[in-house]
Formats: sequence, structure tokens, C-alpha cells
Amino acid sequence: MTRMIRQSMTAYATPLCETVVEAPEPRGTEVLVRINRCGVCHSDIHLQDGYFSLGGDKKLDVTSPTQRALPFTLGHEIAGVVEEAGPDARVESGRSFAVFPWIGCGQCAACKAGEENLCAAPRHLGIQVDGGFATHVLVPHPRYLIDHTGLPAALAGAYMCSGLTAYSALKRIAEHAKRGPALLVGLGGVGMMGLALALAMFPQPPIVADIDAAKREAALKAGAATAYDPADPNARKALFKATGGVYGAVDFVGSDGSLAFASGALAKGGKVVITGLLGGTYTTPIAMFPLRVFTIEGTMTGTLAEANEMMALARSGKIPPVPIIERPLSAAQASLDDLRAGKIVGRVVLAV
Repeated sequence: MTRMIRQSMTAYATPLCETVVEAPEPRGTEVLVRINRCGVCHSDIHLQDGYFSLGGDKKLDVTSPTQRALPFTLGHEIAGVVEEAGPDARVESGRSFAVFPWIGCGQCAACKAGEENLCAAPRHLGIQVDGGFATHVLVPHPRYLIDHTGLPAALAGAYMCSGLTAYSALKRIAEHAKRGPALLVGLGGVGMMGLALALAMFPQPPIVADIDAAKREAALKAGAATAYDPADPNARKALFKATGGVYGAVDFVGSDGSLAFASGALAKGGKVVITGLLGGTYTTPIAMFPLRVFTIEGTMTGTLAEANEMMALARSGKIPPVPIIERPLSAAQASLDDLRAGKIVGRVVLAV
């Protein structure tokens, strides 16, 4: 029997606690991965709280037993080693991989189009199915294992959400970024990953914005062109004076304030992509859409094909590493608390 130690969510809005169970035995194409590292993501906070904010007093409840059974293991930025494979899984034991967590049903229209991240009945690791705040995770097929040779496990795991989310969003403004520097709003774990990727993907270093001075300073040291404080009432005017407006922006926060700043900084014909889930509401006169010819688009993580593209880019050495803070698995709850309080610059990764 293989013991599996987990930091489990036994009830919503309560601290994680350690649980010990027998590790599942892989069947068919399944693969049991012994986890080395698992990143801590802001969406883990929303799941622990049991809701996503929709602005004001409105909340999207995610506590239904049909979405996940308790106790539940959070964590979807996973890297580890193949410990055991089912009889139909063609993969060597002992090999190291990052784990693509955005696994779908395989039958719906989105899955058939290669967009398992948008599946109608998802089986996303750490979201609907037990994830990586544990010593082991069960992966349904070897195709979800991505070689990260040459990259540390902590960084490879973080690429599976923060990296992939940023990469997919940046691809959606790639043509716009050819016209001038892109704007990245929010410099948390995903935003800093977005900065690193933008430096490799775009012809010009991006402009960044964050209300936290320390995060702005970190971004400038990492290669950002300029940094603005969205809370400064003169920031948008200064940005416009310097650039004439940006053609592409990514909102890594997803709040009313961050989207207002990002969309307000667009030149005519510009586009902002939202990845953040902080919550809030946004309104704008409908006439502004045709008059300013701007686009607002949402994106959620990325596809398996994009994950492989991004990992190839990372393995080429073209992406500067982001700040990684390693902590033991037992510090999962403390890490969620620090992330919730805005105390983290870069990415916290749990060493298992």
C-alpha cells in the first residue's frame, strides 16, 4: 500500500488539514505521479472560500457536491515523477513531467476541438478532481504529461496554470502588440509570468501597472518598459501622453478598477483580454464599442497544444525565470493566507 499524504479541504471557508489515504492504483491508461512541486494559485483561494465574487453582494457559489466531493485536494500547478502506470499507459516509470491539469470529458464539442480547458463537464485536477497539494496525483492519460527537461520542477509546475494562462492571453493580443508595447495590469504570480513571457513573445517590452509599489519595482527590474499606479488619478493621462494609447492589454486582476484602467488605456482598435477573477462589475456606454472599435475578451487557462508550445518556448531558454518561493507541503494554508493578503511577489510553490 502506498500512503498518500494530503493537505485537504474538509469544509469550505475553513483551514486545510492533513489527511492520509491509500494512493489510487492506476488502471487502463492512468498514471500515478509522485508529486515533487505544486504551485499555489489565487483560484485556490476562491475554491477554498466556496465562491467567486460577481460584484457587490453577488457571489457565484461553487460548493455544490456535484462539483467536488469533500475532503478535497486543491492544487493544479503540478510537476512530479511517474511512480506507476496502468497497463495501457505507455510511459516510463521514474521520468519527470509537468502535469497538464485542464482535463475534459473528451466527448463535448470543446474537447473535440482540442479545448479541454473549456469542457462542458470538466475533470480539471485541483478543481473538480483531487489535485496537487498531496504526495501523489492520478492522471488519466500520459498525453497530459509534459516533458520539462532542463527546467526546475517548481518552475515547470507553475507554467501549467500561471504560465499557460498568461501565454494564452498574450497570444490573443500578439497582433496588437506589433503596433506598440502591450499593457499588463496586475503583477501577482500570473502577471509576473506574463511579463516574462511578453519579453520573449513581443517585439517591445511591455508597460505594466499595479497598485503595489514593490511589485512595480520588481517588474521594472525584470525588464518592464515603464510602470504605472492605477490608483493614481493621473496615471492613465500620463500613459496616453507617452504612448497615444496601447493596442493590446491583459488584465491579470479581473476587478472593476483593473478593467477600467486597462480598457481606458486602449487606443482606437485596441483589445483587452481578462484572465483575473478577483471580481466586480464593469459598465461602459454601448456606443463606445463601435466608436472606439475596442474589444474585451475573456480567457480561461489554455489548451494542451498551447501548454506544449509554451513549454517548448521555456525549454529554449527564451523566458526569464520568475521569482519562486518554495515552502513545504505543510505550509499550504499559510501560503493561501499570504496570497490572500497580497504578500506574495512571484509564485509560491509547495515542495512535497
